[in-house]
Amino acid sequence: MVITVSLVALFGLVLVLLLRSKTLSYGAAFIAAGFGFFLASTGAAGPINRLAQSLIDAASNL
Repeated sequence: MVITVSLVALFGLVLVLLLRSKTLSYGAAFIAAGFGFFLASTGAAGPINRLAQSLIDAASNL
């Protein structure tokens, strides 16, 4: 858990630095994907998954 939180913080910091320097490239996309991947391993994964499932269910009911 400690390593996961550290990686989330690391990827988040790098993503913020890339966005502030207006460097939007494949590297920024990789960092954003890595941030999302490690964010999914934290406690925020449950609410995010429930929100995504609710949106999918709502779209399928249209």
